Amino acid sequence: MTHKPIAWIINFGNELLIGRIVNTNGSWLARELTIRGFDVRRIIVAPDEEVDAVEVLREAGSKAHVVVCTGGLGPTPDDRTAEFLAKATGRKLVINEEARRMVEEKYARLGLPLTESRLKMAMLPEGATPIPNPVGTAPGIHLVHEGTHYFCLPGVPREMEAMFKGYVAKVLEGIVKPPCLVEASVVVEGVPESSMAPHIKRVMRECPECYVKSHPQGDEISNPILDIRVLVYSDSCDKAENIARRAAEAIVEAARAEGGRISEVSVRRLRD
Repeated sequence: MTHKPIAWIINFGNELLIGRIVNTNGSWLARELTIRGFDVRRIIVAPDEEVDAVEVLREAGSKAHVVVCTGGLGPTPDDRTAEFLAKATGRKLVINEEARRMVEEKYARLGLPLTESRLKMAMLPEGATPIPNPVGTAPGIHLVHEGTHYFCLPGVPREMEAMFKGYVAKVLEGIVKPPCLVEASVVVEGVPESSMAPHIKRVMRECPECYVKSHPQGDEISNPILDIRVLVYSDSCDKAENIARRAAEAIVEAARAEGGRISEVSVRRLRD
């Protein structure tokens, strides 16, 4: 999958690192980036601390075409993602007039003034573009630095998802043409994962376009149940479906040869 553009996901927040909040943003973004043709190489949870944050942002920029960050865009003192990104890219942190207008208009509707803490949400790295937030108050950040696209979104899932769909996804379409993505699923009962492993290896060897992964659902010894997934990318949906079906048929044949029962076979397009 190395021929696809590389994406990193960075989720900022001490609350994630201490286990108070489950990182659902990471899995949601990984799926969205994958179906849009990106090779997600890292999902990193980082603290709201300068040394760690700046380090991981710099590393991401040196290795990824796209970096999507969540968290740290609000009005409180520990919301410092804009500051960290500015330092990581060697830019000044400035009041972005478009972001200022966005924030001011949001609070004006509530009859609230633009205080210093609210104005903080309009402080962006120099040269960045604010991302509209249709759900909350804090604008996101889009910064292109040395060929890498940085997108910083709020940590609140419904805000993040709305901004990704409304802005980020459209920018990504200009970076890579979204491929057709097809997934086949074969549910095998009565065969341990260790017995299917050589067959999975063979299918991947014979089908270089396929990524095959087994997901154990039962106990390896007493009640083995495997959900074996085949993922295929292609410019042609018909081609991707044919490849996925052939791979699924090979897995079914191998499972039956091992004495297994097939309880489900499905092929579906994840993205047309």
